[in-house]
Amino acid sequence: MTDLVRAAASLHDELLARATEIEQARRIPADLSATLARAGFYRMFVPETLGGLEASPTTGLRVFETLATAEASAAWVAFIGATTGSALAWMPEDAAREIFPTPETLVTGVFAPTGRAERTDGAFRVNGRWQWGSGSQNAQWVAGGCMLSEHGAPITNAAGAPRNQMLFFRADDVEFLDTWHVSGLRGTGSTDYQVHDLLVPETHAVGWLVEDPPARPLYRFPFFTFLALGVAGVALGIARAAINDLITLAATKKRAGSARTLASRSHTHSEVAEAEATLRSARAFLFEMLDVGWEQACRGSDITIECRRDLRLATTHAVQASTRVVNAMYTLAGGAAVYESSPLQRHLRDVHVATQHIMVGPGTLETVGRLLLGVDASTAML
Repeated sequence: MTDLVRAAASLHDELLARATEIEQARRIPADLSATLARAGFYRMFVPETLGGLEASPTTGLRVFETLATAEASAAWVAFIGATTGSALAWMPEDAAREIFPTPETLVTGVFAPTGRAERTDGAFRVNGRWQWGSGSQNAQWVAGGCMLSEHGAPITNAAGAPRNQMLFFRADDVEFLDTWHVSGLRGTGSTDYQVHDLLVPETHAVGWLVEDPPARPLYRFPFFTFLALGVAGVALGIARAAINDLITLAATKKRAGSARTLASRSHTHSEVAEAEATLRSARAFLFEMLDVGWEQACRGSDITIECRRDLRLATTHAVQASTRVVNAMYTLAGGAAVYESSPLQRHLRDVHVATQHIMVGPGTLETVGRLLLGVDASTAML
C-alpha cells in the first residue's frame, strides 16, 4: 500500500498552494475532493468485494499524516471518508453496493446517535440533526447515528440496553446547514445536517441485518480506534509541518535590534530539539501499537483488551504531544506567527480543533488509567 502514501506525498504542493482557498471556502472544493477520491483515500477501508482497498491501519495513518503536513482539512476529510467507508462491511452486500457503486464514491457520517429511527414495515422513519458533518457537501451518501425504536418504545439489545445504529441517507435527501464558522480546520466543511421523516430501508442501517463483518483482519480492528487514529494522523502531520515551517522561518528571522537569526540562538536549538524528540517518540509509540494490533488481527484473533487500551493511549498521547509541539513552534516564532501570512497560526488553530474530538478527549486517559491500575472501567469506547 506504499502507492497510497506516495499519492498523498505527490499532492503536497497542490494542497499547500490551495490552503487559503480551502480555508476561505470552508469546505474542500469539489475538484479537489474528486482528486482525493481518485487517489483511493476514501476507499482505503472499504471491503475489497465492493472495490475497496482494505488497507492496513498503519497505511491509513501514514496517508492522513502525509496529507496533513500540507493541508490539515483535506487530511481530515480523507480520514472521515475512509473510516465511514469501513461501515459498509456491516451491511448487506446489495445495499453496500448501492451506496458504494464506484471506487470514487465518497460516504461520510457521524456515529453519535442524535437522531431517532422508528421501525415500520421493513424500514426506519428517521428524524434527526447531527453535528460535525466533515466532507459531507461532496458526499453521495451521508450517515447519521440514531436511537432505534418500534411502536414508540426503544429497541434493546441482548443486554437490555437501547440500541443505536448508523443509517445511510442519500445526500439529496439531507438538508445541510450553514453552521461551520470556526477557528480551525475550517476547510473540513463540518457543518450540521438534518433529515425530517425520512424513510430509510432496514438494509441501510449499519449493523442491523449484518452483525458480524467479513472475517478479514481490517474488520477485527476496533471501530473507535479507526476514528482515533485518524485524528492522531492529522495532528502528527500538523506538528511536522509546524517544525518544518519554524526551521524555514528561523533561517532569516531576526529579533528587533539584533543581528542574529533565530536559528543561531541557543534557546531555539533546545526548543526545536525538544519538539523533534516529542513528536518522534509519540509517533513511534503509536506505530508500535498499530503494528501489535494489526499482527493480532492478521492472526485471526480478537484484539486484546491490553492492546486496545494501549492503542487508545497512544492515539490520545500523539494528539497531545503534537499540540505541545505546535504550541512551542508558534511561541518560538514570536510576533511573526500571528499574521495570516504565517502558516504557524493556521497550524495552531487546526491542531486545537483536533484536540476537541471525543475520541482523544480526557475521558480516554481516565479509562486507560483505571485499566492500568486494575480498577473497574467501561471498555465500550475502546
